[in-house]
Amino acid sequence: MPIRIPDNLPARKTLEDEGVMVMGSTRAARQDIRPLEIGLLNLMPNKERTETQFTRLIGATPLQVDLTLVRVTEHQSKNTSEDYLKTFYETWEEVREKKFDGFIVTGAPIAHIPFEEVRYWPEMIEIMEWTKTNVHHTMFICWGAQAALHHFHGVRRYRMDHKAFGVFRHQVVNSRSPFLRGMSDSPMIPVSRYNDIDRASLGENLEILIDNPEIGVCMLGDKVQRAVYFLNHLEYDNRSLADEYERDRTSGLDTPPPANLFPNNDPAQEPENRWRSHAHLLFQNWINEIYQTTPYDLSEVGAAG
Repeated sequence: MPIRIPDNLPARKTLEDEGVMVMGSTRAARQDIRPLEIGLLNLMPNKERTETQFTRLIGATPLQVDLTLVRVTEHQSKNTSEDYLKTFYETWEEVREKKFDGFIVTGAPIAHIPFEEVRYWPEMIEIMEWTKTNVHHTMFICWGAQAALHHFHGVRRYRMDHKAFGVFRHQVVNSRSPFLRGMSDSPMIPVSRYNDIDRASLGENLEILIDNPEIGVCMLGDKVQRAVYFLNHLEYDNRSLADEYERDRTSGLDTPPPANLFPNNDPAQEPENRWRSHAHLLFQNWINEIYQTTPYDLSEVGAAG
């Protein structure tokens, strides 16, 4: 089944060119099934690129999905026009009464700022609390994962000596997890972060699902909050890390080339994508698990929470 997104969303043409099925509202209404309601809280500056990355993965599922793009209410974007945001996005205030089968919270380039000093942190607290009652299952990514772990479990984070930057081999810790079904034992996963979380502060309600003893914990499960926390970036496209490297160099930072990305470690060559299949597996498993467990009546989502 296809994903339903606005006809004129820029990501639509990219997805259609890649063979991802998309549909309009009229055609979707004719299908006698309840589509899954998925929300994407996009905290990244480049909204269009991030939309494309996530819709590419969500749209590969065999289920019909209605995707709602969401932004924080108390934040003005410097990189995306207000007209674009008003056309394609709803603020959290506009969706707070809605229920979602699944909800994704992206990363944000603010890892150097203490959580409580982030301008929209009070709204983030409201959103995280809202997911407990209005969302069946939530996926928190990168900074979003660090923020949710801090808020829900008091997990401590710390600044690493060096930026973890590149594509690194990880270990699947619990292959029986429904979210990791079909994954290889040691997937390659893109990483781009300065912070890590303190393992000693992980409580008993958190289960490590994917790990790298040197780079840090990659993915955790949380049955109490009906959530998963993914601290790295399987959603990245081929050039995400390469473009970040070029931005760092242009800004005068002495950032080394991302590890294990360029053939022969040569930044002049095009990057190799060594994680795409695992990205699709993760998101298809996540959506399938939601489909299998969410109430048919959307109004009942979160009733037990």
